[in-house]
Amino acid sequence: HQCFFLSFIWLTLLFVNAEVLHMECHDHYFLIAVDLSFTGNELHFEAVDETGVYPITTQYVAECGYSVRVLPSPDRVELRASYFGCHTDNKDDVVFTFNFNLVATHEGQEVTYALSKTCSPSLPWSPREVTCERNYMEVSIGGLQIAYEAYEMSYSSATSDWQVMIHRNGEQLMPMSLSEARMQGYVFDLTKGRLVFRTSYGQPDSFSTEVNGVPVEVIHATLFSRQSWVVLMVDLVAACPMNEGSYDNNGYMMWEIPEVLHPLVSGVHELQINLGANGELVEQPVAEERGYIVEKHDNMVQISIPYNAEGGTRKSFVSDGLFEYYMFDLYLEKLSVDEDHLETRLRCHRTLATPLLPRPLFTEDRTVLEEHTFTVYLGDVPDDVELMAVHLKGQEFPVPFTNDSSLTIAEVFHVNNTHGYTLKVPFDDPLVTRQFSKEDAMMQYKVDINYTLTVLPENEPFYHLETVMVLVDVSPPDFDAVCSESGISFRLDYRPYDYLWEITIGSDPLTPELAAQHGYIMSNNSQSLLLEVPLFTQGYEYKDITLKGFFGTFQILVRDHETSTVQSSTVMTCPFTTNEFVMCSTDGRMTVVADLSLAIPNGGVRARTNLIDKYCGPKETDNTRALFSFPLKSCGSTLGNEYVTYENEIFFSTKLGALKNPADSIERVTMQCTYRLAGLHRLFSEHRFESDTEGFGRIVHSTHATGGR
Repeated sequence: HQCFFLSFIWLTLLFVNAEVLHMECHDHYFLIAVDLSFTGNELHFEAVDETGVYPITTQYVAECGYSVRVLPSPDRVELRASYFGCHTDNKDDVVFTFNFNLVATHEGQEVTYALSKTCSPSLPWSPREVTCERNYMEVSIGGLQIAYEAYEMSYSSATSDWQVMIHRNGEQLMPMSLSEARMQGYVFDLTKGRLVFRTSYGQPDSFSTEVNGVPVEVIHATLFSRQSWVVLMVDLVAACPMNEGSYDNNGYMMWEIPEVLHPLVSGVHELQINLGANGELVEQPVAEERGYIVEKHDNMVQISIPYNAEGGTRKSFVSDGLFEYYMFDLYLEKLSVDEDHLETRLRCHRTLATPLLPRPLFTEDRTVLEEHTFTVYLGDVPDDVELMAVHLKGQEFPVPFTNDSSLTIAEVFHVNNTHGYTLKVPFDDPLVTRQFSKEDAMMQYKVDINYTLTVLPENEPFYHLETVMVLVDVSPPDFDAVCSESGISFRLDYRPYDYLWEITIGSDPLTPELAAQHGYIMSNNSQSLLLEVPLFTQGYEYKDITLKGFFGTFQILVRDHETSTVQSSTVMTCPFTTNEFVMCSTDGRMTVVADLSLAIPNGGVRARTNLIDKYCGPKETDNTRALFSFPLKSCGSTLGNEYVTYENEIFFSTKLGALKNPADSIERVTMQCTYRLAGLHRLFSEHRFESDTEGFGRIVHSTHATGGR
């Protein structure tokens, strides 16, 4: 069980390393890339060989052929090691073995990971190799088998007289020993077939010059030794362009290099120039496809790289808004030959960068009116930017939204390493501002959106504001109406903008007080309005009245809130049947259907029917009922006192001719129409009746023995 447990830990560690650690062999260097999400920011490297462990410090890194840097995107650390570095195990300049320790901190504990890799370059070494790294210059020359034997012999001799002489801009400085040179930062090494010289930039004995306006740093050393009758002298020169790149307005990062950096570095005949990214050369067709441009003019080589070319990196940056910059690790290889047809291979690493470029996000209104929902797309969001929250009407909604929110947010990914977010907000949500636009005669819905985004991994926030508005055609509210035996019911399901109109019965606003006064039954809440209008309550109009029934019409008006002009109406007409009724119209007319059988004690059959004025007879009769319709001030109607009450009577006899003989039994039914005195406009001053409201009707059944009328 213990063996299994240890094996499980070992396999897990290998899996983690494979995810966050990359080791690659290139043509002239070895690369280690470590993801900082695994190691954290507190890490360092150590070089390991058979003599011991050597921390790679700031000064040591350049002298021994190492280059270390942190890449912001992706967030990782890279170590680049020369094949001729101080602690490389070199087998005949063909097989190179690297051993490093990666020292990281996990949960406060320092952890060491041993890293090892063996590399064999795919290309043979040129007679002269010059490398311009980020932090050092290196030159190596080959074909020195005799020099190697002499170097070994003198290096082991107690009387060694190997000397180094530095040339500074034509001036020869005092010779010094190899150990003295090493103390000053100059490193010399002789492998099986190559002599290597390396130093950092900015040494006191290097010199700067300009070639066609381009600053060039040159280090020139002569290594010499006298052994018996043999004097060996070797010139070692490294020249590197020091100019930064530039950026034009056409979207290109540009860099220039002279065709000849130094007579002892660049051959007189140029063979070819190869380009690549991140230390990896690409074939010419691939370079052209990626948009790399190489042009020659006035003894200069001008290189143009598209700002977003493949192989580069980009990083978002917040500075009063969202910006971005692009970096491209240009790798240039220049081959040339001198007059003796010896090849020189110059390798330059140069990081090109754009200035801060505005990176605007965009919003697209994808709202479909029929869905009654705002649909807003926030797009062109870089892959190192995330949406953290959405603010609406001062309320913050962290992303992702909670399940109980009426809002929805969906993330959308694209193949160009950008993503976007689709936000949905219903029109009727309280977060939406609604306002009627008189100019457009439409309802305006508006939502003000404040997106809070952050740049990773710095978690630097920035904001993107957007206002989205739609105009929606609005129509006055329309009631649903239903007939019943006892009246008409009206129902209105409220819409968010129905407050724009006023609902009236005639000219009076429909309120709970009005409903109670008129005898309506009203139920009103935030969702709907229900109004039940019983038959014969105020507001009905009647027509086609017969003994079989009649039609009752009720109208609800919808008016403009400000002008009170009628915008629409809901009119409902229903058929009704009732045994008897009294209708008192606003124009002073009484219409009555009376059941006369209720006034006949023994259920006899009436012979004749009339009002007080015996010449006012019914319009229609059947076996039990009679229909009268007459002006209030006619047919012998009398006028009451407290209210304005008009009264008339229906007289009928069970014997034919009884009305001519007062001794005969005469039956009567009393009818009344009562009006409020304050509601009458014309009663006595003009020969016309007019009332604000219908009167109240009443039928009184009674039996009298009269002397005749």
